[in-house]
Amino acid sequence: MANHFRLPPLQALAVFEAAARHLNFTAASKELGSSQPAVSQRINLLENQLGAKLFERRHRGVALTDPGEQLYQIVRASLQEISQQIERIQLKKQRDVLRIDTDMGFASYWLLPRLDQLQQLIPNVDVQISTSPNEFSLRDSSAHLGISFGDGQIPGCRSDMLFPELVVPVCSPWFFQQHARPGAALDLLPLPLLNLPETLPRRWLSWHDWFRGQGLEPDDGVTSLTFNAYSLVIQAALKNQGVALGWKPLVDQFLDNGELVVCGPQLKTGRGYYLIQPERANNILLYQKVKKWLISESFSFKQHSENNINYGEKV
Repeated sequence: MANHFRLPPLQALAVFEAAARHLNFTAASKELGSSQPAVSQRINLLENQLGAKLFERRHRGVALTDPGEQLYQIVRASLQEISQQIERIQLKKQRDVLRIDTDMGFASYWLLPRLDQLQQLIPNVDVQISTSPNEFSLRDSSAHLGISFGDGQIPGCRSDMLFPELVVPVCSPWFFQQHARPGAALDLLPLPLLNLPETLPRRWLSWHDWFRGQGLEPDDGVTSLTFNAYSLVIQAALKNQGVALGWKPLVDQFLDNGELVVCGPQLKTGRGYYLIQPERANNILLYQKVKKWLISESFSFKQHSENNINYGEKV
C-alpha cells in the first residue's frame, strides 16, 4: 500500500531522533540496542531518501545541519506526543470501570451533585452513569450497581435500602405566599397540582395516593398539570406553576437553599431507593467501598429528615 503521508519508516525517524539527541551515533546505538554501523547506515538511507544532509560528521560525534535541526524538532515533538497518547491509552485500559444504573431524577438531583465525592473515593475508577425510567432489570442491564426505586425485591440481586419513600408537597415561596400559606392537606385541594403520568404497574406515589394517605378522597375537579419527567415537575414548581410532590432526598437541595418550601404534611410509604448489586459481581471490594459511602450518605439524610418541618420555611 502506498504511504499516504509520504513519510520515511517510523523506525528510521526513531533512530534519527536518538542520534540527533545524543549527537553521537555510538551513544544512540547503545540506547537503541543496535550497533554504530547500523545507526550510521539508517541515517545514510534517510539522508538519501530526503535528498539532504542531516548531520555533519566530525572527529568526535556529529552536528546537526539546518535541515537536520528543523527535522529533529518536529520528530522529537511528534514522538513525544505519540508516546504520551499510548501511555494514556494503556492507563485507561488498566482502569476499573464502575457502571451505575438509576433513574433520571435520582441521577440529576442526588447523585450528580455528589459525583466529585464519589470520584475522590475511587480516584482510579471510571464512573459511568446511565438512566432509565424503568425499574432496574438484571436481564436488561450490564451495570455493576443499580440505585432503584421500589421494594428492593429483584431476583438475582442483593439489595440495601438507602432512603425510604418520604413524600412532601412543595412549592415556591412566592406561590406559598400568594395562596394563603397552605399547610394542611385540605388547603391543597383547590390549588394547581403538578403530576407525573400514572404508570401500570404504578411506580410512583400519585396525588390521589397522597391525599388518601391524609384521609381525603379528591374528586375529579382537582386542577392539575402533567409532565412526563420529574425534572419538569420540579421546574414547574420553581416557576410558581403549582404544588409538586417532593421526594426526599431529591428535593432537599431546593428546600435547603429556599427555592422550594414545604406546604403540606409528609407521607412515608414502605418503598424507597435501594442499592442493587447483582450477585454475579466480581469486584467485591470496590462495590463494598461504594456501598459503604452510599449508606453513610443515606444515614446523614435520615438524621436530617428527623428535623421538624416548618411549613413555608426551608428545612
